[in-house]
Amino acid sequence: MAGDPAKDTAFSLAHISDPHISCIGDIRVGQLLNKRLFGYLKWRLHRRAEHRDSILSALQDDLSHSNPDHIAVTGDLTHLSLPAEFRKSRQWLESLGTPARVTVIPGNHDTYVKTVWQQTLAHWTDYMVSDETDQDNDSATNFESIFPSLRVRGRIALIGVCTAHPTAPHLAVGRIGDIQLQKLETLLASTAKRHLFRVLMIHHPPAPGIVSWRKRLTDAAALRALLARYGAELVLHGHAHKIDQCYLKIPGGRIPVMGVPSASALGRTPQRRARYYTYYITPGASDWRLRLAGRVYSPDENRFIPEHEHQL
Repeated sequence: MAGDPAKDTAFSLAHISDPHISCIGDIRVGQLLNKRLFGYLKWRLHRRAEHRDSILSALQDDLSHSNPDHIAVTGDLTHLSLPAEFRKSRQWLESLGTPARVTVIPGNHDTYVKTVWQQTLAHWTDYMVSDETDQDNDSATNFESIFPSLRVRGRIALIGVCTAHPTAPHLAVGRIGDIQLQKLETLLASTAKRHLFRVLMIHHPPAPGIVSWRKRLTDAAALRALLARYGAELVLHGHAHKIDQCYLKIPGGRIPVMGVPSASALGRTPQRRARYYTYYITPGASDWRLRLAGRVYSPDENRFIPEHEHQL
């Protein structure tokens, strides 16, 4: 939040998710001969009234004013994973900040169907890759070569996990996979030894009961086992399109698991209205202090306004 005294001493991390940027007007009939047809019909019947570019513009203005140190985007930047949507979302990311200041992971809508990497997800490569990755390296051409990602800002470790993959119609499940879980174990262990504040970014929520069976993370139990063993200080997710604040119990403590609604949603209920959270992370003598400040979209004022603040 602008003017917050915590800004002077804390690292500020803004979390936004699920903007669902669309280019429905540019779609061709041939692009609908797959699962996209169901998403297109859902958009026409409901989501085009729910997700609005004007809200994303208001969000951009608010983030420009609050000026967080870093921005985490937890997936579903696109709606139908159309090439035009990836180009448009790239422009939106650039409006938020440089790749050094914004970290992105994909969501299930970003892999709605199988696509050509160079026409779609390649537009975000420099917003997804780890710090040590050579961004001109041709090997960064798929999720396996990028995730899990690690970006370190001061004493904050941003760890990105990819759960996105194409699924059958009417399913929106996520999966991390054994290879990524093995790499994640190494990252969690190494960043713990460095005494960093570890922020795990994931699209599908790892805690049970947040989303329905058809939207679940299929290997959530395996992830929770890793977190129980190595810990983390904060988990950020999207996907649920509603406020979600819970904790994962681990030996000796618990991990905050925080979800936000769609960044472009007008909201059928107050819990689903567009909002974002800024986390102020302050190192202590032997632990960390974590403060949350929420900002929610006001339809009456067409801008984001303060919501609540509390210590986690």
